[in-house]
Amino acid sequence: MYGKAFAPEYRGALGALSVNSSLEDVLEQALEQRRRAELSGSALESAHAGLAVAEASRRLGRVEEAEQAWKASYRAARQAEDEGAMAWAVWSGGTLARQRGDLALARRWLAAAAELAERGGDIVARGYSLAGLAETGRIQGDYAAVGELHEKLLAEARRRGEARHTVWALEGIAQMHRNTGSYDTALALFEEAAEIAQKADDARGRAWALRGIADVLSVRGDTERALELLSEAEGTCREMRLAGALAYNHKMRGNVLFRAARYEEAHACYSGALEEFRAMGEPRGEALSRLGLVKSRARLGRDLAQTAADLDELYVTLGRIGLLHARDMVDKARTELGIVTAGAVPTG
Repeated sequence: MYGKAFAPEYRGALGALSVNSSLEDVLEQALEQRRRAELSGSALESAHAGLAVAEASRRLGRVEEAEQAWKASYRAARQAEDEGAMAWAVWSGGTLARQRGDLALARRWLAAAAELAERGGDIVARGYSLAGLAETGRIQGDYAAVGELHEKLLAEARRRGEARHTVWALEGIAQMHRNTGSYDTALALFEEAAEIAQKADDARGRAWALRGIADVLSVRGDTERALELLSEAEGTCREMRLAGALAYNHKMRGNVLFRAARYEEAHACYSGALEEFRAMGEPRGEALSRLGLVKSRARLGRDLAQTAADLDELYVTLGRIGLLHARDMVDKARTELGIVTAGAVPTG
C-alpha cells in the first residue's frame, strides 16, 4: 500500500509544499524563505530553502541559478553541521551535473552525497543519492552495473510504501527493458508506474510514465494512442513548468511521428526540442534531438554523404558524454539509412 507522494527535497519551513506545486511558486516561496532564514541567522533553514531554490531552478532549466543555489545550500548546511542537509545539497549538485551532461562529475557528487547521508542517518537522502547513481549508469547504457541497484531500490521503496521512489524505480527498470527489446515487460512496468503515480497524486511521475507507455505503443504501431498520451503528459509538464520533462516529451513526439513516417512533423518536433534543450544547457537531450533531426532530414531527401558526416559527428559527441546506448542508436541509424562506414569512427 502506497501513501500520497511527497517531496523530501522541500524541507524545513517548506516541507508542506506538494510534489505537484508549480515550480515558479516553489521558487518564489523558497527565495523568500531563504531571505528570512539569512536575516534570522538560521543556517539550517537557509540550507533547506537553498535546496528548494536549486531544485526548482534546475527543473525550470535555469542551470546557472541552480548551480549557485546548491553550493550555497551546502555551505549553509556545513555551517549548521548537519550532514543530512549537506547530503541533500550535494545530491542536488550531482543531479544537476547529470542534467548538464557531466556524467563523471555526477557520479562523484552522488557517491559523496550517499556517504554524507549515511553518516548523517538520513535514509531518504541516501536512497535518492543511490537512485541518482543508478540513473546515471542507466543513462550511460551500463545496464549490467546498475540493473541490480535499480531492483534493490525498488524493493526498498515498495517495503516503505514510498510511491514516488517506487514510480522512479519502475520507470528506470522499464526503460532498460524497452531499450533491450523486452517490450511486454517494459509496457507492464510503465503502466504500473502510471497507476501508482495516479493513486499517489504524483503528477510528474505519471507524466514520465505516460511518455514511456507512448514510446512502447508507438514501436508497436499505435501512433494515435501514443500521441494522445504524450498530449496528456504535456499538459502536466506545462502546468508544473517542467522544462526538461517538456523537452523530452517533445523529443518523444518526434520519435513517434518519425516511426509513423510523418517526417515533416517529426522534423518540426525535433527542432523545437533541440531549442528547448539548448536553452537549458542539456547536452544529452540536445544530442538526441539532433539525431532525430539528422534521420528526418535524410528521409526528406538530404544528401547521404552529409547525413553520414552528421552521424559521425554525433557518434563522437555521444561518446564524449558517455552515452553508450545512444551511440548504438547512431549505428542503428546508419543501418536504417543505408550508410556503410569504412571502419570504426574515432571517439576522441
